[in-house]
Amino acid sequence: QVQLVESGGGLVQPGGALRLSCAASGLSLDLFGIGWFRQAPGKEREGVGCISSYDGTTYYQDSVKGRFTISRDNAKNTVYLQMNSLKPEDTAVYYCAALYDGGSSWCDVGYEYDSWGQGTQVTVSS
Repeated sequence: QVQLVESGGGLVQPGGALRLSCAASGLSLDLFGIGWFRQAPGKEREGVGCISSYDGTTYYQDSVKGRFTISRDNAKNTVYLQMNSLKPEDTAVYYCAALYDGGSSWCDVGYEYDSWGQGTQVTVSS
């Protein structure tokens, strides 16, 4: 059974940084792409970025490019979302999700992800 657990959220001032973790069990990161998503109050969920299973190719939404970085540690079966230069508009519940892709060098937040974590709150405020 696939399980994803996010952690690392919290309150941070504008311009600050946070690193979110997505600990995965029941799957291998060699075969599953991982996406990061967020949902702000009153808004639809949006894709932040993703990392492919085969070679760790990443994709980012335009609003976070240059500020957010997705990485992974296959030995720990964990994917990270490093968020720098945070803005108040980054405030949201952040989710990670997994999609079996059989070892692909491509990822897309528009795909239908199979499994989701419970989310972690990120609040950017002074």
